[in-house]
Amino acid sequence: MTHEDNKNLNRREFLKASAATTAALSIGLPTKKIYAARRTTVRRNQAKKVVVIGVDGMDPALSEQMMSAGQLPNFDKLRRLGGYRHLRTSIPPQSPVAWANFINGAGPGSHGIFDFIHRDPKRQCFPFYSGAPQLPGEGYWNLSNHKLQLTFWPFNHKPPKTLQGRKGVPFWDYLDEAGIISKVYYIPSNYPPTPSKYGNHFCFSGMGTPDLLQTHGTYQYYSSDGPIPTKELGGGRQSCIFFEDNTAKAELIGPHNTFLKRPKPTSVPFLIHRDNRANAALIEIQGQKILLKQGQWSDWVKVDFRLVMPALIPDEHLAGICRFYLQETSPNLQLYVSPINIDPTDPAAQISEPSYFVEKMSDKLGLFHTTGFQEAYKARVHDVFNDEEYAEQAEMVLQERLKSLQYAQENYQDGLLFFYFSSTDLQAHLFWWDSNEKHPVRSTSEARKYFTHIKELYRKIDDVIGRILNRYGQEATIIVLSDHGFANFGRQFNLNTWLRDNGYLQPAYAGGVLKDTDWSATRAYGLGINSLYLNLKGRERDGIVKPSDEREQLLRELINKLESVRDTNGKQVIHKVHRTDNAYLGPQARFAPDLIIGYARGYRASWATCLGDITEKILLDNDSAWSADHCADVSQVPGVVFCNRPIKADAPALIDLAPTILAEYGLKTPSSMTGKSLFIT
Repeated sequence: MTHEDNKNLNRREFLKASAATTAALSIGLPTKKIYAARRTTVRRNQAKKVVVIGVDGMDPALSEQMMSAGQLPNFDKLRRLGGYRHLRTSIPPQSPVAWANFINGAGPGSHGIFDFIHRDPKRQCFPFYSGAPQLPGEGYWNLSNHKLQLTFWPFNHKPPKTLQGRKGVPFWDYLDEAGIISKVYYIPSNYPPTPSKYGNHFCFSGMGTPDLLQTHGTYQYYSSDGPIPTKELGGGRQSCIFFEDNTAKAELIGPHNTFLKRPKPTSVPFLIHRDNRANAALIEIQGQKILLKQGQWSDWVKVDFRLVMPALIPDEHLAGICRFYLQETSPNLQLYVSPINIDPTDPAAQISEPSYFVEKMSDKLGLFHTTGFQEAYKARVHDVFNDEEYAEQAEMVLQERLKSLQYAQENYQDGLLFFYFSSTDLQAHLFWWDSNEKHPVRSTSEARKYFTHIKELYRKIDDVIGRILNRYGQEATIIVLSDHGFANFGRQFNLNTWLRDNGYLQPAYAGGVLKDTDWSATRAYGLGINSLYLNLKGRERDGIVKPSDEREQLLRELINKLESVRDTNGKQVIHKVHRTDNAYLGPQARFAPDLIIGYARGYRASWATCLGDITEKILLDNDSAWSADHCADVSQVPGVVFCNRPIKADAPALIDLAPTILAEYGLKTPSSMTGKSLFIT
């Protein structure tokens, strides 16, 4: 648009144009990109197929036990062909770190993802999600009680922006340039999805993709004996509803309207009509009527959230989808509403590359989950769901994923097909328990029962792999991998409490949090699941540790002391502490934590540690249904890799998968990758 064109816009058109381009950005979502797919002129090798299946959290010990018992015949077939190895995971073995290793063919020094949680040193440990950090907007125009960002000349305001936290070059960019089609479904550590320069890459983002509220999945729960006022939990919102003549009014909370000077959440009212005799309820929302019996889930329901704009400017609308679960009708009605997912038929943000890719999926599949975390683990952790309810909901996720896999196969001809399963991870966090030790929340018999559920899940995945082998085994290289294994999580260690008690961290008062810390007397602090930072002078806002001999002495001292920590029963709590200046190579290594805490099996960072809380005790029992984890030392929780070709590498790692895929198409391993092909010694 020229300067003269801008001048000729009338006031209404002028404001409407701005509002239309900034509606998604106003809630921190990246805008959609609409364009025709571009195709490179490089000739593609249409005969070559590579199929890669990511099975998050699949554990080698359990896999080997079940293969030896004849319970995983398809995986065992690959093992007998020589196509099986343990797979070294990332440091630390957290899913966003591990899958970024897979994507870049190199470690955290390349991609810059070090933990679920990163910090801003200039704000003295301010925490944020590492995979998709958000930048605030700059500049706006006041209009009544609104503030509007005008992104075009002459204003050129900068809207909020969601960044791709993973740096470096993903392996599919090299395929894209070579004219090789890649279709990637649900992959973690790729939100917002990276663009395709040549139009040969298609991707639907997975772990890290937010819901419409810009959280990682916030359910809403309504109960006639619920909390008053509404109770806000991490990942959940619980409200009390009141019935009059068997009808109750409720509100579904939506995204904030940040066009307002004082942003507030949008909401959609709905009615709940209860029929105690029939054990049923009718929900009325935006002209839709949903009849549910007790214990029944609804189909996906579309919900429209209105963002009120100033007079003469049309209101903006954001489309979401959710599912209702009528948990109980009497004596107390209890209604669960899933996190509000971005509507794949009308996405408010770009969740695929190109943006129409997810819309084409929905043309065939209808509505489906778009959030990165789809299993309702928060509802189970908060005791909103019991074990059976969580298992049922998680099975629904798996069945939906299997339909997506069928779609992916029907729309795959050649090139790379990558497909990801989350079930083996997010169900294992809740149901894994492979010992006779006391379980955090279950009896011994119940713990065994639900561990059997995990074994059944492995058998289901084995069936999936069998069908893939039957379909592609004679014409494709097939690779199945997990990013890490699993371990029981019975005891938790609070790093900041240990640092406080050993004189490295000085909170303003006992039992405080990092934001209350006396930084003038603090030399080290923990933030995230495995990360320890020095309060380094010149790097942290209030740093005091000199980046010289003092730093070196402090690092050695911390490593020696932390590796010497023992539980009351004499067990070693921390298997190994890793110096990142030794473990990481690459341009992003300078942003890394100073130390990575590698826990022994059975131990993990406490829930309080992750966001910087300081508790009374250093070590305590895990009391959560989240009873298993993988955020241990890299040596404690290796993953697996299977292939329909013999694997020649003796000790393969996640970083070797990207070079392997490229080599299958005759492409050299780029200098940015540190791995090598599985098929060379």
